[in-house]
Amino acid sequence: MKLDALDIKILNILQQDAERQVAQIAAEVGLSSTPCWRRIQRLKEAGVITRQVALLDPRKINVGVTVFVSVRTSTHTEDWFERFRATVQAIPEVMEFYRMSGDVDYLLRVVVPDIAGYDAVYKRLIAGTQLHDVSSSFAMEELKLTTALPLGYAV
Repeated sequence: MKLDALDIKILNILQQDAERQVAQIAAEVGLSSTPCWRRIQRLKEAGVITRQVALLDPRKINVGVTVFVSVRTSTHTEDWFERFRATVQAIPEVMEFYRMSGDVDYLLRVVVPDIAGYDAVYKRLIAGTQLHDVSSSFAMEELKLTTALPLGYAV
């Protein structure tokens, strides 16, 4: 789907606050409500907008500790991978899960209340599959966190 300047403006607004009224968005981008609504619907139908969610403050729900977990494995079979993926997907504290290039095979971002909470996650992680090495790094301070994707590449 080809995005134009108005689509980009709309997406920038929605990435900051998806609860904004269509009339407010329309006024900000220089459209009337109906054409703006149609553009938003087209962006949803095309899969550009995949979902709208509420973002929670992790500290207020007692998961303020972020742990980055690097996993290396010596097994690279499809069966092993499917077991590992199922194990990771069953752990709700895992917020992000990536297959990597380089020295680390997989990288996970985990949120927990404390070290004991992470230890419980770690035990579930290693119980599900055979791993060669698991290395954990606790984030000391959050310096930047955004859910807004850069839209400069979309045009």
